[in-house]
Amino acid sequence: MKSSSLASAPRHIVLSLALLSLASLPCHSALAQSDDAPKPAGAPSAPKPPADKTPDTHPLPPLPPDAHTQQTITLDGKKLNYTVTVGTLIARDAEGKAAGQIVYTAYTVDGVNRPVTFAFNGGPGAASVYLNFGAIGPKHLNAGNEGDSPSDPATLIDNAGTWLDFTDLVFIDPIGTGFSRSLVDADQTRKLFYTTEPDIEYLSRAVYDWLVKNDRLQSRKYLVGESYGGFRGPRITYYLQSQLGVAMNGVVLVSPYLNPTVEQNGDLSPLPWLVTLPSITAANLERKNQLTPDAMKAVIEYTLGDYLLALVHGRDQALTDAMIKKVTDLTGLDPTFVKESGGRLETGAFLREVHREQGKLGSVYDSNVTMFDPFPYAPDQRANDPLLATLIAPTTTAMVDFVTHTVGWKVEARYNALSYDVAGHWNRDEDLRSGSVTQLRQAVAADSKLRVMIVHGWNDLSCPFMGSVLTINQMPIMGDPNRVSVKEFPGGHMFYTREASRVALRKDVMEMFSTH
Repeated sequence: MKSSSLASAPRHIVLSLALLSLASLPCHSALAQSDDAPKPAGAPSAPKPPADKTPDTHPLPPLPPDAHTQQTITLDGKKLNYTVTVGTLIARDAEGKAAGQIVYTAYTVDGVNRPVTFAFNGGPGAASVYLNFGAIGPKHLNAGNEGDSPSDPATLIDNAGTWLDFTDLVFIDPIGTGFSRSLVDADQTRKLFYTTEPDIEYLSRAVYDWLVKNDRLQSRKYLVGESYGGFRGPRITYYLQSQLGVAMNGVVLVSPYLNPTVEQNGDLSPLPWLVTLPSITAANLERKNQLTPDAMKAVIEYTLGDYLLALVHGRDQALTDAMIKKVTDLTGLDPTFVKESGGRLETGAFLREVHREQGKLGSVYDSNVTMFDPFPYAPDQRANDPLLATLIAPTTTAMVDFVTHTVGWKVEARYNALSYDVAGHWNRDEDLRSGSVTQLRQAVAADSKLRVMIVHGWNDLSCPFMGSVLTINQMPIMGDPNRVSVKEFPGGHMFYTREASRVALRKDVMEMFSTH
């Protein structure tokens, strides 16, 4: 595996592709929605219930009514009062029957002409807690960095990187994640919610329904999606724009799973190795306290120059020898490992090699986030990803306590920060493998004012930044060349766990929102 694509990844990484917690849409809609009370289908072995049955007949306790609370944050010396709402939207099947309940967390501020931003994480199988408490919500949870422990206190603090002062925020949990749940049987759940196109259609409808429910159709509208949420982002934007009649002003894609096929055919194509070398080098530069934009500019120039030339002329021994020496210098890896790899650094092998002397594994999301390898003598990695192994406990604890105690939404259900069940049952069809670049191009072409910012952490190997750089370099320029941009920050897949990167992202996004 050259990067963490869903279709070809080992199981422990497939189930890890969640963040965000990790890139032409037919018009037929499998789902329709409204905010009326849901009407679940009966169990397969029982007679169908009457059409007016309510969620009270579902085997699980019903979800409570929407709940609200008032909170305050001080940003740049100014006090900001806001309302937190935890509520539900109803997903319906093609016959209008309730098929699922979508739970959202919204942060709104009183004011005229407030924009609204909808946030999605990825996986598939991840709740929106990572963008919420990690990146852009008004509260921040310190988790996901080297040395953090899953048993550290799950304490929320004011977030200096929040976007709330310049946009309302709505975090949406897809069915099977967070407290959102299906009301139909397993086969129907997979058909309606765990397949590429229906996933886009019901989540697009959730955005539409929230806008209607809250009388916000005339607001400026934005979307942020992380990892597989970055795959969703262009598709939801284009579906809303072309089918539901709701146009986004801007889109932010965080570490997006945008172009899944970029890593294919590494025996022939140099692309997989061009994509990963800069991120591996960035991690080494960071370990040496030498990571700067200028240093990374030189790395990218080498990658697209002499490194590419050596890979293309693979049997030219002089070029190969020089390349292997350079790659060894760039990455700080053992010269024998680099030589035996032919300078083509396979992600899984690298993550076991880079910290082997300390008996540790590197995370695919940020190879400088580590844990001890419990199976160091196994031929392949048997442990979970180091970052995810420490992240699920604090995010779950923090979110459940916030929802039930702070907001007062008294739910009796399990919270899924990262659902292995959703990941395991996801239909990885050809539509998924086709990526979202087609929809990105179409959405940008159709709206000459739409702006798209793609943001990455330099160290990320699950969705490496070079994949987006190469993808956008192939897009035609449609009007202003800055309408679609790629920016990188210190850190990994969840670079926003670092306050400096999170605050820098806030500044860039605020500037983009002020443009349109």
